[in-house]
Amino acid sequence: MTPETSRYADFDGLRTQAVALRRQGLSLRQIRDRLQVYNHDLLHRLVNGEQPPEWTKRPRAKDDLRARARELRMEGKTYDQIQLELGCSKSSISLWVRDLPKPERRDPAGQAKIAARKRWEHELAVRDVERRKTKQAASAEIGALSERELLLAGAALYWAEGAKDKPYARRENVQFVNSDPGVIQVYLAWLRLLEVEPERLAFRVMIHATADAEDAQRYWAELVGIEPSAFQKTTIKTHNPKTIRKNVGPDYRGCLVIRVSQGAELYRRIEGWWCGIVGAVDSINRA
Repeated sequence: MTPETSRYADFDGLRTQAVALRRQGLSLRQIRDRLQVYNHDLLHRLVNGEQPPEWTKRPRAKDDLRARARELRMEGKTYDQIQLELGCSKSSISLWVRDLPKPERRDPAGQAKIAARKRWEHELAVRDVERRKTKQAASAEIGALSERELLLAGAALYWAEGAKDKPYARRENVQFVNSDPGVIQVYLAWLRLLEVEPERLAFRVMIHATADAEDAQRYWAELVGIEPSAFQKTTIKTHNPKTIRKNVGPDYRGCLVIRVSQGAELYRRIEGWWCGIVGAVDSINRA
């Protein structure tokens, strides 16, 4: 008997060592090297009945597919829908999900409505992309504004949104009211062009009673660059309960009222600019 054969003859002793090493988490190769047992069959006999450590187990290629198939089935997907997404056979899908409840059959009319809604959502998404492209292209066409262009734009803007003098009520006041932050920024830039001193400006929020007036005042104060405490008393508008308001939600901040003190002379100039614009257009029409 060779020394190697005699060493293997102590099977029970080797098995005791092999089992202990296996339970410590060693792989077969590590046990082989540690005990110097290079006989493949004997090595397997020594650890027979002992589970291999988790780290030595190779994940099966289809484990992820199986898990995903079960997720889809629990979401109510059919075999055809699962096969379309995962690309595996129906027979495999059946084995993986057969213990799960079958999805409820949908009413054909309901399915048609769902399909129509998805098509419409896709159409809206396409339209939204086109809408943004058009706006971006149009914005790029403007470029930089000259002082004359800003003068004309501001005069037209004021005549559309500002307070105006009437024959039956002489009020040559410069007062502007709007809820659009962009419009407010253009209007203030126009006043700066006209060299209206900041101390001549008075600000006030006008907002519905159901809205957050303090939050609105903070928002407008940050936009125009002054402290909320510099604002005049907020004007609260009462709401008629019989009408449905659409200007609601967190983005509703009422209107900002901007008044220029001692503005009679400025008002007359604004009216004159507007008459000049109308006269110029009239000349083009007659040409």
